Amino acid sequence: MDTLQALKTRRSVRRFQAGQVDAGALDRALEAATYAPTGMGRQAPQLVVVQDAQTLDQLRKMNMEVLGGGKDPYYGAPTIVLALAPEDVNTYVEDASCVLTYLMLALHEEGVASVWVHREREMFASAEGKALLKKWGIPEKYQGVGSLAVGYAEGDYPQAAPRREGYVLKV
Repeated sequence: MDTLQALKTRRSVRRFQAGQVDAGALDRALEAATYAPTGMGRQAPQLVVVQDAQTLDQLRKMNMEVLGGGKDPYYGAPTIVLALAPEDVNTYVEDASCVLTYLMLALHEEGVASVWVHREREMFASAEGKALLKKWGIPEKYQGVGSLAVGYAEGDYPQAAPRREGYVLKV
């Protein structure tokens, strides 16, 4: 896919098929994400790919607690990719955000849908979140920045809304 076309056609998907993402497609997209720019080339972010049912349920519950209830914040996606980064790196939010952006575009190239989900900062500041970090061997200084719900779109792929007038200002 042409890069400009990918940028214009990638959309957030909030309805996913039950089946798991093709492992090869996911691995290629994850590798591409590791090439995202990071401050001073430190490559500080850490991606955590979650596909096991127990941890998926735990993450859904943790996110809903921060949200204050409601429905599944990951929209039933069979894969959640968490982006964490060390808070002592002054560009940790920007770095992890770039990695997630690259991942969304690479997944789109592979025919895999995604949507950015928030509240990971609060999730991993909690005792339960810190216990997960410890279980995964990730230092406690790592903060949740965001995540992607990942899977194959159920139904039609969303179309982009027209771009608003004046979006770009040249001075």
